[in-house]
Formats: sequence, C-alpha cells, structure tokens
Amino acid sequence: MAKDGSKLQPIIVKRIKKGAHGHHGGAWKIAYADFVTAMMAFFLLMWLLGSTTEGDRKGIADYFNSPLKVSLTGGSGSGDSSHVIRGGGQDLSRAVGQVKRGEQDARRDTISLHQFKAEQARAERVRLEELKAEVAKRISENPTLAALGAQIKLDMTPEGLRIQIVDEGKPMFASGSAVMQPYMRDLLREIGVALVKVPNKVIFEGHTDSMPYQGGGTGYGNWELSADRANASRRELHAVGLTDERVMRVLGLAASQPLNLDDPTAAVNRRISISVLTREAQERLSKGPVSEVAGADVPPAPPARPAWVEPVRPVVPAAAPAPAPTAGRAPGIPG
Repeated sequence: MAKDGSKLQPIIVKRIKKGAHGHHGGAWKIAYADFVTAMMAFFLLMWLLGSTTEGDRKGIADYFNSPLKVSLTGGSGSGDSSHVIRGGGQDLSRAVGQVKRGEQDARRDTISLHQFKAEQARAERVRLEELKAEVAKRISENPTLAALGAQIKLDMTPEGLRIQIVDEGKPMFASGSAVMQPYMRDLLREIGVALVKVPNKVIFEGHTDSMPYQGGGTGYGNWELSADRANASRRELHAVGLTDERVMRVLGLAASQPLNLDDPTAAVNRRISISVLTREAQERLSKGPVSEVAGADVPPAPPARPAWVEPVRPVVPAAAPAPAPTAGRAPGIPG
C-alpha cells in the first residue's frame, strides 16, 4: 500500500486571474468631431455656392486671388450683388442681382402735392359724373317721374354736381307756401337714394321769382318762403338716409339769383337747387370769412346765367306761424 501511495501525483489547479483591459483614451472622439465639423463645413459651402449669384462668386474669387487689391480698390463683383435672388434688387434689368449704388445716378422720387390734389379732383369728378348718370337713370326708369324730366336740370359746376328742379310745368309746391306736392316728394326721395351713396356734403337752396309776396306785412316774404322750401326739400332727403352731418347749408335766396335774367318773374326762376360739393369746394366754404352773414355787402348780380356761387343773403326760417289762407302770391300768379 505504501508503494501504491508513493505513485500518486498531486493535482495542481492553476487559476489564471484575468485583468481588465487598459484605457485606450478619447482620441477617437476628437477624430469624429473633426469629421462632423468637416462635413458641416462642406454642406455649408455647397449651400453658399448654390444660393449666391455670379457677382458674389466672382467677388469671392477676386478676393482670394488678390485680397489686398480687392480690399483697397474693390473689384468687379465686390459688393455688386447683395441680393440672393437672381435679378433681384432695385434694378431688375440686371441679371446678377443688386446693382452697386455707384453705377447709377441717384434718383429721388418726390410726391408733388399739386399733382396729388389734381388726381384726387379728377377721381372725385368721375365719381360725381357717375352720380349724375345714376340720378338721370333712376328718374327715367320711373314712369311717374319721367314725366317731370323737363323740369330737372343736371349739370357739373366748379363746385360739384348741381341738381335743379324748376317750377316750369307742374308746380313743386302749393302756391305761396312750402307745402310740397306728392310727386315732388317722390322725386326728391328718388334723388336722395342716389345721394346717400356718396360721402360728399350737400347744399340746399330755395329760389323764388321776383313777384312780391302778398300779405308780407307780417314779415313773411320771399326770403322766408324760399328758406322754408329748401328746408322742406332737406327733410325729404333726410327721410331716405341723408344725415345732418352731410348737410353743409340750407339757404333761402328769394329772387337774388334768377335763372332767367331777362324775365325775373319767369316760372323757371322758382326752383330748388341741390349741390353735391367736391372736397375742394367743401374745404373752401368751411374756412375763411363767410360773406353771406347779415349786414354783409351784397355782390352784384352775375352778368350771365349763373353757375353755382356763394349765396348772398341767407335768411333763417322765421318761427312765425304759416300765413293765413287769404295771404299768398298775387292773384293769378302761381307760387
């Protein structure tokens, strides 16, 4: 047994303890960052080459070829194209973009106030011409009012559009009063529908002939009668939407501005005048001294058929009651 025991070999177990790998460092991160930066620079360069114009690229090439010369004297394309869109800039005739300021004479666009006002006046004149045509159309399309066409006079004056309704034919008012006939009321309202569409201000004028008002001892005469008739006309237009802000003046002119200078008693002198003012006329009447106040000198009568002129003597409608039925115009003379 001792012999067998001496033949046994000891069992040796080798355990190899593996150690951790050594630290390689961060050099790869730096290389990767350099690669990403190079790619970003490459794509940025490609974008710049695609978005710049020929003038820009030529300027850049000139700079790298001779940077000192371009910096001191400037080269072709240096600063010529500051716009990224081909043909852009202030001069669209250039194919490579913005033109250098030094290549063109400086131009200064100025706005003439006189030209601006002239253009504004022309546009307003066109609008009033359209209003004139609309009024004429509305009257002609109404069979009842078309019969009064001879009594309606539409004309353009330096002050604007003037609409006159004369008493030649059917009388507009009852004799010697401001009581309006029904067809006159319909006519005025038809005109008012067209007038409310424009912003221009309006003047109402009442005119009579030179026949003295009978029963004028009470202080009520042609001045008061013409003023009452003008104000009655204003009320009819107010009923269809003409606001008080649109009314510039309501005037009673009696027989001071006859339409027929040869015959002051003619029926055509009895009329209602509605003036749609231009902006210039409105401004002129809104400022400056008013010559038609009480006590002002009365200007001489115009030598020819009058266009629209500043009124002479407005009379505020009297608060006195209407004249007695027996009072009125002279017998046989319509009012």
